[in-house]
Amino acid sequence: MATVKHKILVLSGKGGVGKSTFSAQLSFALAAMDFQVGLLDIDICGPSIPKMLGLEGQDIHQSNLGWSPIYVESNLGVMSIGFMLPHPDEAVIWRGPRKNGIIKQFLKDVYWGELDFLVVDAPPGTSDEHISIVQFLQATGIDGAIIVTTPQQVSLIDVRKEVSFCKKVGINVLGVIENMSGLSQPLSAFQFKRMTMNGEEEDLTEWVMSCLKEKAPEVLNLVACSEVFDSSGGGAAKMCSEMGVPFLGKVPLDPQLCKAAEEGRSCFSDNKCGVSAPSLKRIIEKLVSTQMAERMDDVA
Repeated sequence: MATVKHKILVLSGKGGVGKSTFSAQLSFALAAMDFQVGLLDIDICGPSIPKMLGLEGQDIHQSNLGWSPIYVESNLGVMSIGFMLPHPDEAVIWRGPRKNGIIKQFLKDVYWGELDFLVVDAPPGTSDEHISIVQFLQATGIDGAIIVTTPQQVSLIDVRKEVSFCKKVGINVLGVIENMSGLSQPLSAFQFKRMTMNGEEEDLTEWVMSCLKEKAPEVLNLVACSEVFDSSGGGAAKMCSEMGVPFLGKVPLDPQLCKAAEEGRSCFSDNKCGVSAPSLKRIIEKLVSTQMAERMDDVA
């Protein structure tokens, strides 16, 4: 780990908030900036990273230097328990000590080489895996943690616990990201339906699109937004202000970003994720500039 310049943990209080999606897209983005990047998936019981990086079915290889990461690009290596399972549906039923052992192996026996960034995708909550990764990495230094949440209070309650965990174990909170911050997609991508008298759905998409093309074609170029989760409590921005941690920004719920994750590709490689990619890019550029500035200060 001494050959890794920056180590970043990606955490969440709850599952299903988009933590692994962010870890994957952060890694894609850093690699596209010509950094040497490693992505370590320590979500032992629910490894999503092989799917989100398009690496399902790959096997880990042993060399005289140790385990070799699976490479997406020449500068983006990935390690996950998912590569070690005989079948993707296989359940990992391990107690704490065995989980701790595999995490230690990932850090000790994997030959990462020289890395600019190691992104660690952790499971939700504050469990054995979190304590282990902090203990194993603190000797060589951890830059900090990024915490991913959704806007509603039921998610933020657990994020507060995650922030508290970081403060107790001495991990710097680099910032909080509010993911799925409203549904945003081009109006032309919506389906329009009407409920019939017997409770069935009638698809009127073709009729609506025809009317819009004829009467108001300029409307089809608009992006429609809708609040999915209740953010009347102020969302992640208010929580960050109250707990004294940075708020990195909001990322809208974008069906195209979900599709990119399902297909194991970068959301930055084309214009399909036009709603979410700019938000992610701003957040990642802010993170990189901050980390680079702090690195220069440490050298000075």
